[in-house]
Amino acid sequence: MIHIASPQIGEEEKKAVIEVLESGMLAQGSRVKAFEDAFAEMCGVEHAIATSSGTTALHTALLAHGLGEGDEIITSPFTFISSANSILFVGAKPVFVDIDPLTFNIDPKLIEEAIRPKTKAIMPIHLFGLSADMDAIMAIAEKHDLLVIEDACQSHGAAYKGKKLGSFGTGTFSLYPTKNMTSAEGGMITTNDAEIAKNARVIRQHGMRRRYYHDELGFNFRMTDVHAAIGHEQLKKLPHFNRKRQMNAKYLSENLKGVLTPVVPDGYEHVFHQYTIRVPDGKRDELVEYLRENGVGAGIYYPVPIHKQSYYVTELGYDQILAKAERAAEEVLSLPVHPGLSQKDLESIVSAVNTFMN
Repeated sequence: MIHIASPQIGEEEKKAVIEVLESGMLAQGSRVKAFEDAFAEMCGVEHAIATSSGTTALHTALLAHGLGEGDEIITSPFTFISSANSILFVGAKPVFVDIDPLTFNIDPKLIEEAIRPKTKAIMPIHLFGLSADMDAIMAIAEKHDLLVIEDACQSHGAAYKGKKLGSFGTGTFSLYPTKNMTSAEGGMITTNDAEIAKNARVIRQHGMRRRYYHDELGFNFRMTDVHAAIGHEQLKKLPHFNRKRQMNAKYLSENLKGVLTPVVPDGYEHVFHQYTIRVPDGKRDELVEYLRENGVGAGIYYPVPIHKQSYYVTELGYDQILAKAERAAEEVLSLPVHPGLSQKDLESIVSAVNTFMN
């Protein structure tokens, strides 16, 4: 089976973990700080704050900006549910805007009509490794005095017009095993705002500004040195991982037939966390079954947009029709693109898709 994802863990990560275990310093310590500094440098920002997951990075970033009860945050419905759930966690309300069907990202042309008196922020999702349209989004945010919280959980190292994602507003990243780089589990917040960074560090560690003095409500969202050791070594390999993903994506796009392949607009650097095609004529589910029967892993990200998820409909009362996101959910299919693929794997993927579609 050619797996849809395959974490690339080498001897460097194993050695780094053993060094941490032998040091006796396992909790948040010097390895976390070193990883944070390196991650900030990669993104071109002043501060990076490590957390226990991508979800806690989102949660912490929102709290660090003071977002909460009664606030509204504009975002995309076509993403993993943690993006919107993190908004609920702080007592705010997600306001969903439909997507650009070519990029799968939030359509900036629809954002302004969703702005209301309670709107406080925009959360663009850089989905599948491709940036949202940050020029348009930042212009809207500046015009309406809104915060920008970037969900870059799938876009480590991706760039928009030469500028790394996570450096436009406050960035958030996931370090889950299937991502372009991993710390086994973990997250990261990036910012150029020293006050936001300070707030985030307090929130992730039980609200402590001084040890055992708890001046505000906080959480245990810390990263361990074990996870940071893995993440730091993975970060060194990220450029290679991303180049391999881009090469694999190029081969697939040049050879697949009968499906719509990913779009990469001018000025965007796509790092292909997922290589997501669109399958026309209602054939998606049949193609998934065919691929799996023929040894090719495939994933559907995502089969149900957030505004149509049961909890959001029955408990929160969402009843929107967002036609482009809903159609994407019926047509999208992600194929293996990870760095562990061989040329033979790529040829097998292409052969299987083309045989079915033709």
